[in-house]
Amino acid sequence: MNMKQEIELRHLRYFLAVAETLHFSKAAAQLGMAQPPLSQQIRSLERILGYPLFDRTTRGVRLTKVGQYFREGARNTLTKIHDDMAMARRLGSGQEGVLTVGFSGSVMLTTLPKAIERYRRLHPRVELRLRELVTAEQMPSLLDGTLDLGFLRDGEPRDGLSIESILRERFIAVLPARHKLAGCATIRPRDLRNEPFVLFARRMGPLAFDRTISCCEAEGFRPNVVQEAPQWPTVVRLVAAGSGISLAPACVANFAMPGVVYKKVRSRHWTSIDIGLKPNLDNPAVQALLSIVRRQFSKKRPGSATRRTWE
Repeated sequence: MNMKQEIELRHLRYFLAVAETLHFSKAAAQLGMAQPPLSQQIRSLERILGYPLFDRTTRGVRLTKVGQYFREGARNTLTKIHDDMAMARRLGSGQEGVLTVGFSGSVMLTTLPKAIERYRRLHPRVELRLRELVTAEQMPSLLDGTLDLGFLRDGEPRDGLSIESILRERFIAVLPARHKLAGCATIRPRDLRNEPFVLFARRMGPLAFDRTISCCEAEGFRPNVVQEAPQWPTVVRLVAAGSGISLAPACVANFAMPGVVYKKVRSRHWTSIDIGLKPNLDNPAVQALLSIVRRQFSKKRPGSATRRTWE
């Protein structure tokens, strides 16, 4: 091979056109070029290889053994390049790839599952990996790249992360069905002053915990937490079992549990669902999911739950 020259893609296209038609004029017509330049390009390719690809006689053109072998290689090369280009375009548009998303448990009681279902339907080639993690666990995973995106319950500002609030929710009271306040339409936080509370540990979500406590402290008391639980379904089950009462985001009312009632709380305090990710993250798959999520959540009024189950 002449090392001073390299085979280019155009050489392969020109060669295959002649190899498939076995006619220089027809091949030139298919390529939209004149025959003499095509013949020159084929001879240039043969010089680079060091061997003829075609036998040219007065009867016509036919492939040499070298040409027959090279035809298969040229086809495979062009096919692979076309496949690679198509893959690159899908990756660049967010149509293919891997997307790892974290979420706090309560977020799945909102409209987020609908957004995820729509994303999966519109982007079936993206491998969407969902990880249920409390907010405190998501933060370092977002920073080290283990997670591409996180849906947080009350995400705290953190250097190296962008936090975007997509939903503010009011608090609700979670009460045993036989509680003395179970018949009230709404209650005030102060009505819970002397009640034992079931709540999550502060280390799981410092800001979420502090906002819950502040809802009570604004009315002159700090709740007496007698039992901690890792997830809201567990909190609700413990309330049903008589372990105490709780304050929860409005979406928790979507978790149906016999023996429990949910009551609106008259308070200006709120809790939020936030998006956490690295600023300027260059991942088209992330942006495609965020676009769907933002549209889905924009349909909900601030403070509303996905489905009302008030009693």
